[in-house]
Amino acid sequence: MRKALRICDAAVFTVPIEKISWIKNQRGKGCFIPVGANLPTASKANSRKGILTRDKLSVAVFGITGGELGRKEIEQIVEAVRFAAAHASNLRLIVLGRNALSAEVELRERFQDCPIELHVLGVLPGEDVVRSLSISDVLLFVRGHISTRRGSAIAGISCGLPVIACAGSETAAPITEAGLALFSPQRKGDLGDVLVRVLKDEHYRAELAQRSWVAQRQYFSWPAIAARYAAFMRGVE
Repeated sequence: MRKALRICDAAVFTVPIEKISWIKNQRGKGCFIPVGANLPTASKANSRKGILTRDKLSVAVFGITGGELGRKEIEQIVEAVRFAAAHASNLRLIVLGRNALSAEVELRERFQDCPIELHVLGVLPGEDVVRSLSISDVLLFVRGHISTRRGSAIAGISCGLPVIACAGSETAAPITEAGLALFSPQRKGDLGDVLVRVLKDEHYRAELAQRSWVAQRQYFSWPAIAARYAAFMRGVE
């Protein structure tokens, strides 16, 4: 990677350059531009400026990692949602994206005695992803630390959702300007506590949703990303 950076004329990174440990003396060659959601959200996602009320509160999970990491993610999801179901009635869990269908049997077994409505949708066309996220109230992101290269988390932001996630070494602006509700993996039960707060406090939920909507327009929309690429390329020339 260092050699590639050394011989190239310019480089684009999807996390802030100061967060990349292996870059030392060649930062002037690089430009930070976050990824966007590869979804048709710009004109279709709903702005959640007001407080939304529905008969059910919906928690979305977009993508599960395969293998052992995926099993740990399922454990986190089940523990948090079961805890939330004990404190908030009429919950719906929507699981979509990669590896969702392979996790369905375990999810249904683990929620068999839990009063939630479970939908496992798998990989969907972009329009259906937008539809599923837009009817949700919060995105639960447990696929590692949130950052500006995490497309599945940014998909939730692009649909104006609060995002529950944990911070890590790559977590920095502008992702921190979105509606993040952060939990600590080191604190037992903290994910469930944060989920309950977001679900039960509709004013807090609406505030987080509005922050995501604004961050989407300013940083993660394709016009915003294209403008940064254009400015960077003009500088290279």
